[in-house]
Amino acid sequence: MVNELRELLRDNVASAPQDPVDLSVVLATGRRRVRRRRLSAVGGAALASAAVIGLATLVWPAPPDLGAAGVPTPDAPTLHLADAADAVAGEDYRVLASHTNDDLEADNGQYLDGVTDDGQILFRDGPRADLPQARYALMDPATSEKTWLPDPPAPGGEQLWPVDLGAERLVLTGLRFAEASDGADPFAGARLFALVLDRESQTWSRLEWPDLPDVDRPGTQALGPDGRLYVRVPATQGRPPEGGWPTGPDGEADDADAPGDTYDLWSVSLTDTADVRDEGLTLGSMAFTDTSMVWTDSTNGDAGDVHVRDLATGDTRSFDPQTGEKCNLLSFGATHERIVMGQYCGTYADGVRDDRVQVLSTDGDQVVTVQDDRIDGGLAGTDGVVTVTSYQRGRAGTYVYDLRTDRFLRLSDDVSQWSMGGPTPEGRVLWTVPEHRRGATQVLGEILD
Repeated sequence: MVNELRELLRDNVASAPQDPVDLSVVLATGRRRVRRRRLSAVGGAALASAAVIGLATLVWPAPPDLGAAGVPTPDAPTLHLADAADAVAGEDYRVLASHTNDDLEADNGQYLDGVTDDGQILFRDGPRADLPQARYALMDPATSEKTWLPDPPAPGGEQLWPVDLGAERLVLTGLRFAEASDGADPFAGARLFALVLDRESQTWSRLEWPDLPDVDRPGTQALGPDGRLYVRVPATQGRPPEGGWPTGPDGEADDADAPGDTYDLWSVSLTDTADVRDEGLTLGSMAFTDTSMVWTDSTNGDAGDVHVRDLATGDTRSFDPQTGEKCNLLSFGATHERIVMGQYCGTYADGVRDDRVQVLSTDGDQVVTVQDDRIDGGLAGTDGVVTVTSYQRGRAGTYVYDLRTDRFLRLSDDVSQWSMGGPTPEGRVLWTVPEHRRGATQVLGEILD
């Protein structure tokens, strides 16, 4: 899962604490979800048995009236939260594993950071006050037995993000920061590195590419089907209008229809640090399927067109995704013949938000759009399942749209303030529910056909 730390810091500037913030602490500790321009993440002591995730029998308040608020209807088959069926354990899904952190207010904890292609959970312990360098294990979801991995070659305080959890290797990426002067952007001059574990030999290698330009945040990398790591390098950044963003009906800045950011695309080898290539392409968000590369004109704002390149022939087709006049692209993914775009499209009367998770075919056909107030979402892990997280009163929780069966299901009736997770194979999904006020439980489930 992408941790957009630059956005986290920007969002907190207006109410910065009196004490100076140590960036290493920000990187090392679990973080709450925050409003975007827009979303942050990271992030469960083990449960004796799998959690039972059920929906309480409640009388839900009436949902926000999008039409009365003036929210435009997408030109696509459209679903709302009220259209979701309550998922039934054993019929619609089964819980494979769960893990709980009791108090994330006090310190960082232990997390399920994703699932490997052969079904093992990447289990992360720390970093935290008494464990400055995180340690990792592969956990069997059936038994919860952990096989601890050798310590990765990362100094304390370097946070890592899974990029590829294969049956033969694990690839984690991180950022190495230059020392920043007071008031300087702490992300300026960030250098990308990767840690690669050969699972057979149980040996790590650390790679840094001297010829790769600086990056500006984690989550700007994607592994291509050719085995190369594709890296987005900052090109242009959208700016607020003169005088700042207008204030929406909810009293917060409304940055709908914002100008987007663009990146230059580079790629690097995961075996040879001298093998660095400028791909000669400027784009916004990007993703790969097994046979194609998919990208937008820009991101974190107006997405522009979507482009799909056949990796075998090099042929590229482009189309207007019809996201809506005010929509900002916040998440982007692709799998098989489907593209998934998470968007914020403005705030309307009575503070009702127009949030969307749009699914298209790689030919540009509108498959379905989930639209509602106070939701976000995108492609879960690597394949097959779209997750929608709702913060709406009475309908909070995690929802899934199964691309294989076109089912729209509600998995939980609450959502944690802590965001955590990682890549998962097809049909599996990680979600998080609150554990009292301070903690959170991560759940790994399998969506059943």
